Amino acid sequence: MVRSSSLLHSFSNNSFSNSFRSIFFIPTTLALVTCLFILIYISSTSKLFFTHHTQLEHDLLLLKPSLGYSFNSSKTQQDIQSHHHKSSFYAPESTEVAGQSWNSLHNIGRKEDGIQEGKQPFNSNGVNVNEEVFHDEDIFLKDYNEMNRSFKIYVYPHKKDDPYAHALLPVDFEPGGNYASESYFKKALMQSHFITEEPAEADLFFLPFSIARLRHDKRVSVGGIPDFVRSYIFNISQKYPYWNRTGGTDHFYVACHSIGRSAMEKAEEVKFNAIQVVCSSSYFLPGYIAHKDASLPQIWPRHGDPPNVALSRRKNLAFFAGAINSPVRKKLLEVWKNDSEIYVHFGRLPTPYSDELLGSKFCLHLKGFEVNTARIGDALYYGCVPVIIANHYDLPFTDILNWKSFSLVVATLDIPLLKKILHRVSSEEYTVLQRNVLKVRKHFQWNLFPTDYDAFYMVMYELWLRRNSLRFSSSELLNFDQHYKTCLK
Repeated sequence: MVRSSSLLHSFSNNSFSNSFRSIFFIPTTLALVTCLFILIYISSTSKLFFTHHTQLEHDLLLLKPSLGYSFNSSKTQQDIQSHHHKSSFYAPESTEVAGQSWNSLHNIGRKEDGIQEGKQPFNSNGVNVNEEVFHDEDIFLKDYNEMNRSFKIYVYPHKKDDPYAHALLPVDFEPGGNYASESYFKKALMQSHFITEEPAEADLFFLPFSIARLRHDKRVSVGGIPDFVRSYIFNISQKYPYWNRTGGTDHFYVACHSIGRSAMEKAEEVKFNAIQVVCSSSYFLPGYIAHKDASLPQIWPRHGDPPNVALSRRKNLAFFAGAINSPVRKKLLEVWKNDSEIYVHFGRLPTPYSDELLGSKFCLHLKGFEVNTARIGDALYYGCVPVIIANHYDLPFTDILNWKSFSLVVATLDIPLLKKILHRVSSEEYTVLQRNVLKVRKHFQWNLFPTDYDAFYMVMYELWLRRNSLRFSSSELLNFDQHYKTCLK
């Protein structure tokens, strides 16, 4: 009887153990086998595992900023968006840069400078000597052509006798000054084939108020701009149905002056929903949302073709001139004010500004009141390689251009190491950087009558990429803002 009980106990234990193992083992095995089949299927049918730059990779560019390749005191850091593909962007034969065809410019220095494709793609400094200026030529050209064909913008109409017509309508003169980008864009847009008078056809709706013009209006002034914007949004939301149906996500405005960043303080749906095309594009600040918003290049207007940089003799290693209006610039002056290679000047220059740009290998862009200034455009125009020392700057056209192919990005903490960093760039690397400067400077040029691939069309392409957006409710906006303010405490 005892033996029978023992056998029964043993049998029960073995049965339970075997049952338990079966219950656990079989589903686990099936899950692993299923995962294996899924991976095999994906790898055999998708481009996800290949290193070619696919549409998926292009879409992911909208999720992370491209700031060129950066340096810090411990090591050279490659930018997160290093692309190991080869591409060469070709514009139509009629497109010219500084009197040369795009195709001829593209081929400058390839084999002549000893830089052959497929040879030593990276060196010890982290510089890709074969790097192209566009993230992906095929996607850009395809989208650009589609944009030109079908992109439509509806502008809220205003008459010439409107009390604020000067701030709502395009200027009737050629824009000038440090913040001309805002006026150039509006003037070019209103004369372009992108405008539609049928709201049903519109991909986006343009809010035409000008921050730069409102700040000079005594009825508004700087302090009254947030109230003006709030009233403007209220009026169009009452008169038209387009703002309310999307919460403003298919609307955009353009502003270059730094005041534009605070202009939306009383209209948070504009700040969080609408597309902000602004020069003050710092993704560190709450007023700007990278990849929803777009960076507008701040460019000082110039006439005629850019100078022939081949005739320039660049004796200075680096150059900067500007006011001491930030700790970053103060630090630069303290460290390099008496240096023989890095020419740092504050106040009026004793020589023409253009001569210094043409006579320097690198031109420094330093953060002032804001991350943006016109110095990048200045450097590109005169064939000088930009060195960007402005943390958190969401650089213009970063969805399109590969900034590390034509510029250096240096952390503000590394200002004392600036000369060492610049000397680490070999003559071969500098040749590539400057050659790429010549390729991209066309995109940083405003024209009264826009031409393909100039600043106006590049901004339009950035808008094209953002034409489909999500909508936030008012309560979500309020909760988001409160959570952000809590995080800052």
